[in-house]
Amino acid sequence: MRHVIIGSGPAGVVAAETLRKADPTSEITMLCGEGEPPYSRMAIPYLLTGIINEAGTYLRHDKDHYDRLNIKLVQGLARSVDTARRVVKLDSGDMPYDRLLIATGSVATRHNIPGADLPGVHNCWTLADVRAITAKAKPGARIVQMGAGFVGCIIMEGLLTQGFELTILVRSGRMVSRMINPVASGMIRRWCESKGVKILVNTQAQKITAADGVLQVTLDNGEVLPADIYLSLVGVKANTKFLAGSGIAVENGILVDDGMQTNVPGVYAAGDVAEYVDCISGKKEVNAIQPNAVDQARIAAQNMAGKNASSRGSFAFNVLDTLGLISSSFGAWQGLPGGEAAELVDEKNYRYLRLEFKDDCLVGANIVNFTNHLGVLRGLIEGKVKLGEWKQRLLHDPTQLMPAYLACAQKAA
Repeated sequence: MRHVIIGSGPAGVVAAETLRKADPTSEITMLCGEGEPPYSRMAIPYLLTGIINEAGTYLRHDKDHYDRLNIKLVQGLARSVDTARRVVKLDSGDMPYDRLLIATGSVATRHNIPGADLPGVHNCWTLADVRAITAKAKPGARIVQMGAGFVGCIIMEGLLTQGFELTILVRSGRMVSRMINPVASGMIRRWCESKGVKILVNTQAQKITAADGVLQVTLDNGEVLPADIYLSLVGVKANTKFLAGSGIAVENGILVDDGMQTNVPGVYAAGDVAEYVDCISGKKEVNAIQPNAVDQARIAAQNMAGKNASSRGSFAFNVLDTLGLISSSFGAWQGLPGGEAAELVDEKNYRYLRLEFKDDCLVGANIVNFTNHLGVLRGLIEGKVKLGEWKQRLLHDPTQLMPAYLACAQKAA
């Protein structure tokens, strides 16, 4: 049996390891598309700060790890997939497979404006991006960053630690708008401004020019900002472009069933590239977070090896550290139709807690600077725990999460 895995992030690595355990003799090949050892994108902020070196981003640190497991790493990009012939097409030729896992994750999108291809304009998504940024940037360098989503917020500390002057453009008017509500977003903005970050909301770049080695970023209000580096951090999308013509069903991501199999028998998908049912909303979504990627990889690998494994659904949750301020969101954090909510706001101390309910269950939460019971929140929401009388208690006082968990979740267990 020839197992081929396209992608060498957390989903690809865990899938390969799970496959080897379940199938000790089959051939396992993992395709690495960036010419790097398998590494974690989530470690990139720590690389920017200097807390770790490049080797610290690697998912496995023993040099012979993949050799010992007889997992073959191949450097190269998948250009297309021929599902009729069961081959992955590379620049170097065809790679045949019997079972295929697509774990290509996400790719960074770039703001499509004049000048976006100039030297000094970068994403911050890969090790190559970090090398390019750190090679050019010196203490005092002026950075204009377009975008304040999850990636944009998490790399701020790395940029400020290097002594850069940072201006952030927020086109939507809300920081991390896909993760938290306006109240929490406002707190994060005020926190960042208190740390010396200049934030321009409802603002975006219209074009970028260069003169004497300095970028000139023209905003939509006509203002021009000089910059040594322009970071285009406007979002990511599932890496599926190479699947055109393959017959594999793709919407926002690759559509998969409970076993992570696509509409094409023998072809599976896992991680940030996979679109699967959210366990709270019941809708098919791309929940691009590492714990989901790892769970899906294990399920896909077991099924590729002939076992029988199925998912209960993906679960949306994010924990974000923005310059030391911890925010998080769980489940249906925007609420569900016909639901109720409890809210606690402490603007002075940057503390916020909002719980979303539907019928007798907690279905979502938005949190800033409440970090004691994140595991409890996940357990109550993902476990769809019936709250009974505790629902009214939480509506009155949302801080009573631990007593509610002890009373309801353990009783259900």
